[in-house]
Amino acid sequence: AAAQDLKTGTIRRDPFAMIPFCGYNMADYFGHWLRIGKQLKNPPKIFAVNWFRKDEEGRYLWPGFGENIRILRWIIDRVKGRVKAKETPIGLVPYPEDINTEGLQMGRRELEKALEVKPEEWRREASEIREFFSRFGQRMPEELLQELEKLEKALGG
Repeated sequence: AAAQDLKTGTIRRDPFAMIPFCGYNMADYFGHWLRIGKQLKNPPKIFAVNWFRKDEEGRYLWPGFGENIRILRWIIDRVKGRVKAKETPIGLVPYPEDINTEGLQMGRRELEKALEVKPEEWRREASEIREFFSRFGQRMPEELLQELEKLEKALGG
């Protein structure tokens, strides 16, 4: 299904948006990219960002749009070793003081909420990822399954 065919708020699990176009098992496609990555002398750093996280009242925690450059700036600073990151069960996340919020109507408390890692949310996410992986059968790359197991263990699940 095309992204525009999905109901608003629906998560589309489709890495690289290739499922509708890939003429072979996606597990083989994932394996291809894992092999390519192993061949790189200096593989790129990978960061995940959830621009659409909401608070209890349904308001977006991050202002979005042009303000996203602030997060991209942190990513650049991180890659260049100018800022540290906090270890969490899902990996490294920014320290609030390293995100420039000058001029935003966002205090430290709101930023901490945006950066918070809630294990119960991530356990649900891990369960959905496992279900997604199951679509591809025995050909699913072992490396991805191991990473998922590592995540589940870190989350206490």
